[in-house]
Amino acid sequence: MIFDTHAHYDSDAFEEDREVLLASMQENNVGTIVNVCAAIADLDKTIALTQKHPFVYGAVGIHPDDAELMTQETLYRVRTLSRLPKVVAIGEIGLDYYWHKEPENHEIQKRMFRAQMDIAREEKLPFMIHSRDAAEDTLAIVKEYMAGGMYGGILHCFPYGTEIAREYLKMGLYLGIGGVVTFKNGRKLKEVVREAPLTQLVLETDCPYLSPEPNRGKRNSSLNLPYVVQAIAELKGVTPEEVIAVTEENARTLLMRQNIS
Repeated sequence: MIFDTHAHYDSDAFEEDREVLLASMQENNVGTIVNVCAAIADLDKTIALTQKHPFVYGAVGIHPDDAELMTQETLYRVRTLSRLPKVVAIGEIGLDYYWHKEPENHEIQKRMFRAQMDIAREEKLPFMIHSRDAAEDTLAIVKEYMAGGMYGGILHCFPYGTEIAREYLKMGLYLGIGGVVTFKNGRKLKEVVREAPLTQLVLETDCPYLSPEPNRGKRNSSLNLPYVVQAIAELKGVTPEEVIAVTEENARTLLMRQNIS
C-alpha cells in the first residue's frame, strides 16, 4: 500500500473534514501516513493524531521558520516526545534561506538544526530535512553528522539538482518525492528521479501543499499520491505497482524499525 512519509494533517486546512478524509485512506490503498510537525505549536497536534489513528505515525521537530522562537525547553520537548512509541523521526528540521535573508537568522537556524540532529543521533531516530535556498550549508551539516554516525534520513521535497542529489544518495539517504515531479516546470526533479535508484526514493505529499497535476493549486492529500506514483513509474520505466511496493519497503526500512506490523 502507499506510504505517505510526510503530511501535515494537523493543518487548519483539514479542520472541516479531517476525520472523514483520514477514514477514507485505507480503502484508497493508503496504508501508512507520517504526520510531520513543523511549528512549535503543532507538536501536541501531531502526537494527538498518532494516538487517534492506528495507521498515522509522527515526526517531531521544528521547522527553520520557527528557529528564532526555539529555546532549551523546546528542544527538551522534542526529545521527550521523540521517545513515544509511534514517533518515527525527527523532523521537519533544516535550513530555509528563501524567507530568511539575514545572516544572523542563518546562524540561529544552523544552531537549532544541529541541536535537533543531536537529538536524532542520541535517540537513534532518522531525520527529515527541509532545505530551501540553503544547499551548501545543509549539505555540509548533513555530511558532518553522517560522518559521526546517524540513523538515516529523508531530504524532504527534494529541491535541488542531480549533482547535489548524488551527494545525499552516496550517504545512503532517501529523497522525498511529491507533487512537484508532476509539474511541467519540474524538469530538475524529473532528472533527479530518473537518475536516483528507486530503492532510495520515498513518497510524500507535504499536504495540504504541493498538489500534483491535475489538481495543482488545490488542497493536497494522500489520495493524490497515485499521480506521483504514475509520474515516477513513467520516469523509471517500471509499473506503478512496483513504485508503490519499493517505496513502501524503503519507508518501512527507514522509519518503522520499532513499529513493523
